[in-house]
Amino acid sequence: MQIEVLKSKLHRVRVTEANLDYIGSITIDEDLLEAANLIPGEKVQIVNNNNGERFETYIIKGERGSGCICLNGAAARKVQVGDVVIIISYALMDFEEAKIFKPSVVFPDETNHIVK
Repeated sequence: MQIEVLKSKLHRVRVTEANLDYIGSITIDEDLLEAANLIPGEKVQIVNNNNGERFETYIIKGERGSGCICLNGAAARKVQVGDVVIIISYALMDFEEAKIFKPSVVFPDETNHIVK
């Protein structure tokens, strides 16, 4: 049996841009992607702590060290710059594997940079 479990999470990052004139997706700083074990093209769920919106999109790699969290296209209507969001990805895995799997959970600082 396979189940869907939490794979990666960027917890409480701030939206830095909202670009309505784009095809769609979320642009995320490459440092954040690596820290959370996320890749370009991966499907993610976005949870907006400010307004309760929940939606899905896919990742585009942003400039390393920029702190960029930019919602593009229609998703730009679901956020405001400065909103705090949680970015979540899930993975399908065998039930027994899921029992021991450790997700990547990252808690960036208020400027969306990795705290070391």
